[in-house]
Amino acid sequence: MQGFNVLHPMGWDAFGLPAEQYAIDTGTHPKTTTLRNISRFRSQLKSLGFSYDWDREISTTEPDYYKWTQWIFLQLLKRGLAYQAEVPVNWCPALGTVLANEEVIDGVSERGGHPVIRKPMRQWMLRITAYADRLLEDLDDLDWPESIKEMQRNWIGRSEGAELDFVVINGNGKEEEKRITVYTTRPDTIFGATYLVLAPEHPFLSSLVSEAQSKHVEEYREHAFRKSDLERTELQKEKTGVFTGCYAKNPANGQAVPIWVADYVLGSYGTGAIMAVPAHDTRDFEFAMKYTIPISWVVRPDDSDCGNFVKPYSGEGSMINSSCSESGLDINALPSKEAASRVIQWLEKSGNGKKKVNYKLRDWLFARQRYWGEPIPVIFLDDTGEGIPVPETELPLTLPELDDFTPTGTGEPPLAKADSWVITKDPLSGKPARRETNTMPQWAGSCWYYLRFMDPKNSSALVDKAQEQYWGPVDVYVGGAEHAVLHLLYARFWHKVLYDIDAVSTKEPFKCVINQGIILGEVQYTACKDDEGNLISADSVDELAEYKQERIPEEKVMKSGDLFVLKDNPNIRLIARAHKMSKSRGNVINPDDVVLEYGADSLRLYEMFMGPLRDSKTWNTSGIDGVHRFLARSWRLVVGSASPTGSYPDGTITVDEKPSIEQLRSLHRCIDKVTEEIEGTRFNTGISAMMEFINAAYKWDKLPRSIIEAFVLLLSPYAPHMAEELWSRLGHSNSLSYEPFPKADAAYLKESTVVLPVQINGKTRGTIQVEETCTEEEAFRLASFDTKLSKFLDGKSIRKRIYVQGKILNIVIDMPKKAKVAQE
Repeated sequence: MQGFNVLHPMGWDAFGLPAEQYAIDTGTHPKTTTLRNISRFRSQLKSLGFSYDWDREISTTEPDYYKWTQWIFLQLLKRGLAYQAEVPVNWCPALGTVLANEEVIDGVSERGGHPVIRKPMRQWMLRITAYADRLLEDLDDLDWPESIKEMQRNWIGRSEGAELDFVVINGNGKEEEKRITVYTTRPDTIFGATYLVLAPEHPFLSSLVSEAQSKHVEEYREHAFRKSDLERTELQKEKTGVFTGCYAKNPANGQAVPIWVADYVLGSYGTGAIMAVPAHDTRDFEFAMKYTIPISWVVRPDDSDCGNFVKPYSGEGSMINSSCSESGLDINALPSKEAASRVIQWLEKSGNGKKKVNYKLRDWLFARQRYWGEPIPVIFLDDTGEGIPVPETELPLTLPELDDFTPTGTGEPPLAKADSWVITKDPLSGKPARRETNTMPQWAGSCWYYLRFMDPKNSSALVDKAQEQYWGPVDVYVGGAEHAVLHLLYARFWHKVLYDIDAVSTKEPFKCVINQGIILGEVQYTACKDDEGNLISADSVDELAEYKQERIPEEKVMKSGDLFVLKDNPNIRLIARAHKMSKSRGNVINPDDVVLEYGADSLRLYEMFMGPLRDSKTWNTSGIDGVHRFLARSWRLVVGSASPTGSYPDGTITVDEKPSIEQLRSLHRCIDKVTEEIEGTRFNTGISAMMEFINAAYKWDKLPRSIIEAFVLLLSPYAPHMAEELWSRLGHSNSLSYEPFPKADAAYLKESTVVLPVQINGKTRGTIQVEETCTEEEAFRLASFDTKLSKFLDGKSIRKRIYVQGKILNIVIDMPKKAKVAQE
């Protein structure tokens, strides 16, 4: 409506765990349930009047779509960005699949809450780390919420430091050939390293452990493998570890330091080993205090002396206790940063280490032991095991129809059951081979769907270059903050790869990201009960978990100040809380029910009226009544009142007359406000502006058609169904979607009245409210009737009046001689 070509599409990201798990639980093929759900969603969305271009509808589960997902995978494979590796993974026995770190919460699967353990498996990986710097640097140019950009920066986690080698010392105190490499961001603190810590999954660990400690270390490792990375690195948790019985040599001072294993060190970060400096790291300090490990202070704060060390200091300062003549390293008295540079120079010169840039970001685990996903287009030769990509001309590699798609429970994917599909031949050599039986993760199809919307029917290319250059990149992306380090990061990675191979013309996929708030379920009220079943006021309860809780119906609740209490016993304060909608809580709102009772426009309007798009809001069905009444008033204003039978007359009650200045001002203020609030995604205040307009319009004697037509156009993005009907009744045969959106005229936005200062003989005695175009005569009349000013004018002789329209009124009066002297 503002002259732009707008691409507003809809599709279905339908592969993955949720669909497959439901299919397993119900015994229904996931394709059947997926198609049924898509049909249901489509009909619901259409009933709500969303302006999607349904000609561009896509589904990630259709072969003509995932053909190109597989094509992108082959491009990644060609460039060494897809590879296989033996890695410790999050294995969920109940789901029968490997989960990404982001899909494991507190040691259980995000989907279903099943226990997850760590175990090594050969997996497909995508080398997202190769793009870490570009993913980080290009964030600066994006119009995204700063919080989302910061989450990605932290997830990528770039840091500069050094890798250091600690030589292992055997039981006789002699150096071995084996070296443990550690990564640190504080090489300046090397003299303070009093022990090493290895991750439980470190490849050297088994060969380092002494016989006496072997059993203890193995038990500790097994326990650690049952924890998620998040649990292991939780800062608040108590630190645990086991001594390996082995030592290593600190290269800076030659001292033997004990080697420990602890789960707060991750095998996936850095080298899987750290040098622990307990004097200058809180985590290391807590560990050292617990296990009585020596602490050596090597950094003195610039505003402190050496005698005040009672807790760890992690900041910078001047180096102390940091020299050794045997190693030739002396950094005493140097500032921390200069000391760090000096240590790195010494490491590289002595062969004990090197400068290193590190990232928290890990390569992307890109395989699932599930059926319902994109087949990976790779075969493996029977004789050599060599992996060979499926030729691009044979894409799509389609999923075989399986009656039994349940997990095998062994780690072998369900596709391994499809013998006739798995057993194949290399198309080039004719040698017998087997297909890859893992499938792609559920994130694959959603990494590039926005490109397919630009050219959804293209069978010869991912997207036509001209179409991509015309539409791309995405101008506005609306999505939840939960996608920050998953979908949004993965999509950026794939897009940059596609940019590098000249498949797309922009470096980034999404120019602007808007995070919408969550619609919470209706407020639920609960009361606390003691062991004997007696109700207890919530304000007398310290720990809610210690008491039973009972749901209280809303009709038994009343508000008391800012609190909610029982109607029958106001002394019992209740807990009032709104939760995220879920079937288990019984607080899900079915849009079909709301549409049936109030209509789609009322539902749309209420969701927008609840608050700004970016804020989370609490649903309250009774709140729909207010916006429903507004729509009814808007209808009656334009169409007129209903007859006794409930029917409405044809057409409208508007008139073809020129609007008054007052009516134009009212309309253009509304246009200005609605336009501004739509641009700012503050739809609730845009609705408020239209409510104010309707209130003003009800006071008019006549409704000029031009005014009402403009208002209907303002209303149309919010309530399209009613607006289209009103537009038709106003005499138009075409849809209003193609009409220009009203533009505010600045001439009607100015305030029509001004505060006019009034002077008597040059001295300001008061002010009056006048129209901007007020005449001198009218201004003088208003001043004469003003209570404060009239006492200076009553009975006085007016010599002259000086009037500057809209600026000032100065009245010069004749005064008695004595009074004049007194005034002077």
